[in-house]
Amino acid sequence: MQFLKINSKHGAQQVEPKLEAIFPDAALPGGEVDVVGSGLGPQAIAEDVVAIPRATIGDVPSPVVMSRDRRLTLRVPEGAISGPVTVRRNGSHSNHLPLRVAVPLAENLHPVTNPVVDEDGNLYTTFSGSRGQEVPVSIFRIDRDYQMRPFVRGLMNATGLALDREGHLYASSRAEGTVYRISPDGAMSTYAEGMGTATGIAFDGEGNLFVGDRSGTIFKIARDRQIFVYATLEPSVSAYHLAFNDAGTLFVTGPTTSSNEAIYAIDSNGDSTVFYRGLGRPQGLALDTAGNLYVAASLHGQRGVVRITPEKEASLILAGSDLVGLCFMEDGCAAIATRNAIYHVSLDIEGRPLI
Repeated sequence: MQFLKINSKHGAQQVEPKLEAIFPDAALPGGEVDVVGSGLGPQAIAEDVVAIPRATIGDVPSPVVMSRDRRLTLRVPEGAISGPVTVRRNGSHSNHLPLRVAVPLAENLHPVTNPVVDEDGNLYTTFSGSRGQEVPVSIFRIDRDYQMRPFVRGLMNATGLALDREGHLYASSRAEGTVYRISPDGAMSTYAEGMGTATGIAFDGEGNLFVGDRSGTIFKIARDRQIFVYATLEPSVSAYHLAFNDAGTLFVTGPTTSSNEAIYAIDSNGDSTVFYRGLGRPQGLALDTAGNLYVAASLHGQRGVVRITPEKEASLILAGSDLVGLCFMEDGCAAIATRNAIYHVSLDIEGRPLI
């Protein structure tokens, strides 16, 4: 129990804490979630002394960042796993509400865009490195048994990843402006060149590959490898991130120097419109089978995974810092990429297939 000195001669009536909801109900370690209910504020236990409520996730103590009668904010500590949240205050404890906590799959990485998962459930992610940095392994594969293995070496600044229907992996090099095709056994060949600072990549339903050059161009590479300028956007300070929906609309994020960022929607004619505005540093994108869009971004100052419905209603569904991307896996789970790790979490979301 934490204690604070206050300048008050009046104690507060004892109220048992009660939990009504947790927003969001999923988080990475280090993420902050809001617990809504009653009796969640500091409790006077003696003259000029109040006790701050204590929170736990399962049996793991969780730091209380803010405490008011109707709302309490807690930070998910390292080492926590999914479990019930309980609040204790001056000898009484609340009911329980579940919180999903992501667990690390792989660490000591450097992804800068979404990971991708193939039809066999293998996950691919990068160690991108700083501009021009040569790293021992460019792309890792995380097998279904969660073993991480080197998959590609010698690809400078591996950035965007995508899969085709034949099971080939494609990777962009932002250092070279090149896209490489990689066979299932890891053999690499050049697929297309000359695309500036090539970052995010994605296939449409007809097998055309789209590449975001962060200087402001979205390229379309047809199946016969002819290259077209598909659309132009404001240059990005980091990378473009691309994802298609079932209707063939291309969604694009590309952080700029603005604090009020947009997600762009580009139609089949290459015409772009603002789909949603009001995010902080939006990055990797994914869609579910219902057409909801998910983006690693900040919403109202809180970072995590933001869901945006087709009606353009936005809400935070997972809290966490340093997120750069995500992809959906089987059984409603998701792989979440941060700047140095890949996490796994159950979200009960059926993702739109990448291939």
